[in-house]
Amino acid sequence: MAYDKFTILTSTCVPLPIENVDTDQIIPARFLKAIERKGFGDNLFRDWKFNSDNTPKKDFVLNNPTYKGKILVGGKNFGSGSSREHAAWSIYDYGFRCVISSFFADIFSANCLNIGVLPVRVSEEFLNVIFESIYNNPTVELFVDLPNQVVRIPELNLSESFNINDYKKNNMLNGYDDIDYLINMKKSITDFANTTPL
Repeated sequence: MAYDKFTILTSTCVPLPIENVDTDQIIPARFLKAIERKGFGDNLFRDWKFNSDNTPKKDFVLNNPTYKGKILVGGKNFGSGSSREHAAWSIYDYGFRCVISSFFADIFSANCLNIGVLPVRVSEEFLNVIFESIYNNPTVELFVDLPNQVVRIPELNLSESFNINDYKKNNMLNGYDDIDYLINMKKSITDFANTTPL
């Protein structure tokens, strides 16, 4: 499998209530030198996380031990800008398995789904409730249910459904990327080829 299966995720969250976060902010271009998916997490939000002398910026959320978890909650229009896959790779490599926002750039969303990060689009109203709940209680957990396409805040007894392409949903549930999906269909493809006249 290309990555771990995603079914249900229960986790605390890291809040990043900044709108229009682009892929160059997620992973600056100078770090796009590797072709494997490993090691990019070290430079996730590099220029927001560190000063020019490589000392941590105390006011950036990834340097705040209060907030942690496998869910990144971002502001509206998350993942805009260039189509670099490395942005999704860095989020996955850092340890996030889900990003929640009220709007994602299409290519960024597709890149996340290809490598095992679930982009969950919610309404702006529900996103604001999520942010508020995190700031009121940093240990609050979200319940992300991919089979039923629902994200819940159990502490508040609130939930909202989200949409996902059926093909991508199936791949996420099985831990497949596009190549894995085709490999899994190898027997069916071979049988069809052997029984279909030219």
